[in-house]
Amino acid sequence: MANRFMERAIALAVANVRNGGGGPFASVVARDGEIVAEGVNQVVSTLDPTAHAEVVAIREACRRLGHYQLTGCVLYTSCEPCPMCLGAIYWARPDRVYYGATRQDAAGSGFDDAFIYDEAAQALDQRRIPMEGLMRQEALAAFREWDALPEKFRY
Repeated sequence: MANRFMERAIALAVANVRNGGGGPFASVVARDGEIVAEGVNQVVSTLDPTAHAEVVAIREACRRLGHYQLTGCVLYTSCEPCPMCLGAIYWARPDRVYYGATRQDAAGSGFDDAFIYDEAAQALDQRRIPMEGLMRQEALAAFREWDALPEKFRY
C-alpha cells in the first residue's frame, strides 16, 4: 500500500513541474489506507516561501481531520524533507514518513538546503542572518499568561 501513496506523491510532483506550478515536490498524507490530503510545492505560485509540499499537505490534513496533530497518519513525500518541513513534520507528529529522492538528489537539481542545516548548528552570533534578543522580559508576559491557564493544549 505504501507504494501506491508514494506513486501518487511522485505523480503529483511531476505534474507540478509540467504544469508550471512550482518545484518538483509533492506530498500525500494518508490514514487507514485512504488519502487525507495532498500538497505540491507552491512557493512561487503563491509567493509564500513556506508553501512547501509537506507543509501544504500537513495544513490541509489537519484542517480536514480537525486536529493540529496527525497521529495515526503517514506522510509520503517525493523528496527527503528540508529542515523547515522536517520541523513541521515533527510538530504534526505523523506515525511515519516515507520519502522518495534524497536531499542530495535535490541539491543536484539546484535545491540545496545544506546551508540551513549548517546555519542551525551555528551559534546565534555566527549565523548569516543576524539574530539578537530584544525585550525578553516583556515577551515573557505571554508565557506567564499561558502558564496561568487552568486548561491548555499540550504541544
